Amino acid sequence: MAANMSDPRDFEKPLLEIERRIGDLEKVQQKAGVDLAGEIAKLREEWERTARDIWTKLTAWQRVQLARDPGRPEATDYIQMILEDFVDLHGDKAFGDDPAIITGLARIGGRRVMVVAQRKGKTTKERMQCNFGSPHPEGYRKALEKMKLAEKFGLPVLSIVNTPGAYPGIGAEERGQATIIARNLFEMARLETPVISVVIGEGGSGGALGICLADRLVILENAYFSVISPEGCASILWRDSSKASEAAELLKLTPNDLVGLGIMDEVIPEPLGGAHRNPAAMGEILKKKLIEYIDELAVIPIPKLLDQRYRKYRKIGQFLEVETAKLAPTQA
Repeated sequence: MAANMSDPRDFEKPLLEIERRIGDLEKVQQKAGVDLAGEIAKLREEWERTARDIWTKLTAWQRVQLARDPGRPEATDYIQMILEDFVDLHGDKAFGDDPAIITGLARIGGRRVMVVAQRKGKTTKERMQCNFGSPHPEGYRKALEKMKLAEKFGLPVLSIVNTPGAYPGIGAEERGQATIIARNLFEMARLETPVISVVIGEGGSGGALGICLADRLVILENAYFSVISPEGCASILWRDSSKASEAAELLKLTPNDLVGLGIMDEVIPEPLGGAHRNPAAMGEILKKKLIEYIDELAVIPIPKLLDQRYRKYRKIGQFLEVETAKLAPTQA
């Protein structure tokens, strides 16, 4: 393995070692009845200091690995933690039901919403059913159907993004993968209801864009959003996927980079140590922010909302216009 592709999770080893020591002391305390609260408290303080130091120095590639952590909360976890009265809605009225995208009606803090979420699955069986979070065309058609339903009943749309990318197989292309993603972008740009989208893990290419053209596009602290995976980029640029860590830096896919480029509106902080270490706390943080966005957008008249959405995406990126000098006609 190339030197720059050493285990990207090595940075967590000091934390794991402190956690092991805390666990050992807690077992001794429980079995022997010895009061070790002081020693345990000191180790917890050491863990917090170490974690803060580590988290300020994470590389782009390390954040990619955190975004992919199998223990990280996924869409179904957040649906259970922060939503009430969730009612699953199935099917795309054309081909079938794609488990990689879950849609439904719900409430959050008493506010009614339409949920459109990308699902990776928790167990191996679920991940295979969900195609490891890579939706098929029927998933994007289902998402669009439910967003149009939300528009009809004046419900804000809450989209939860977590995908390595849309499925690129032959069957998916035959059923119009590229076409339906483009259609979703077109329709979401003029959807007459507020749209809020949060990237909770991976935000891969058009697969993510197909449900996240939004009035508020936000991202968790240890998630990423990119036109291509670092491995894919490295394979194209250098014909060497082991240079993924270099590609991750060049892609500017980290939350702070994305806010600086005007792509993301805000970075939502995670509990110290990452969302995978404290899912419940992450759920509370996310719920508070989503309610804030819903209330903020609810008071904006729809015509103004659509105008702001249009301007938001028109201003992304930079370009130059150069007037070419008119050439004099050639002499005969």
